[in-house]
Amino acid sequence: MSNFQIEERNKLRRHWNEQAIALAMQNKWSDAIKINQSIIELFPQDTDALNRLGRALMELGRYGDARDAYQRTVSFDPSNTIARKNLARLASLKSEETVTTTEKVDPRMFIAETGKTGVVSLLHPAPRDILAKMASGDQVELRPEGRMLKISSMRGEDLGTVDPKIAQRLIDLMRTGNRYAAAVMANEEGNLRIFIRETYQDGANVGKISFPARAEAQGIRPYTRETLLKYELEEEEEVEAEEAEFGEPDEEPEEVFEIGETDDERSE
Repeated sequence: MSNFQIEERNKLRRHWNEQAIALAMQNKWSDAIKINQSIIELFPQDTDALNRLGRALMELGRYGDARDAYQRTVSFDPSNTIARKNLARLASLKSEETVTTTEKVDPRMFIAETGKTGVVSLLHPAPRDILAKMASGDQVELRPEGRMLKISSMRGEDLGTVDPKIAQRLIDLMRTGNRYAAAVMANEEGNLRIFIRETYQDGANVGKISFPARAEAQGIRPYTRETLLKYELEEEEEVEAEEAEFGEPDEEPEEVFEIGETDDERSE
């Protein structure tokens, strides 16, 4: 093959990669499958395309096919953390269980704002087969029940509850007019980390902070990154950046959370 032909193939590959990522960001999973399959036909060992194919198949509930795609990734790259993480997640799901695609939130949702955003891990998590259906960026609902604040999927499945100290503060604010949005920040082997944002503050709550600066002590674990926000589908590019510790509110006026990463991946 001539150098010209090689260059043309690589240009086509880059074009298809951009298309595949754009389609996934728009939740056009069927189209994303076709583009990634085209890449794999020309480049059978392209693990990024195989991982994206696996993700698109999972979103459509085609878990058996998704498992095959991720297993092909591992056959070419045994240490591929994305494929291994998703294979573990798929192990909790029935072979061809049908799941309605969950609405994704705008990535800007995950830009941290002091006092208005927080990240919580769930208590009393749902069974693994239910949690395995959730992916980074999936929208979830906050549902107060008495003194408990439950988190549920947009399909109505209970996912777990928020720590009582955090829950009571948010419930009190919700009952007096505040509104919140929430989404899955990461799905880490049977436990979800949920990002919560205050979207509206009622006049009755002026001066009341949803997430105090010292909320780490209450179980909220914020992280900062210097990279731009990426969904799991962009993790396939395996871009790494150094982790910065959470500073005082006046040190970092704005932080960006990178979703879909685990604590193990963060420390690499």
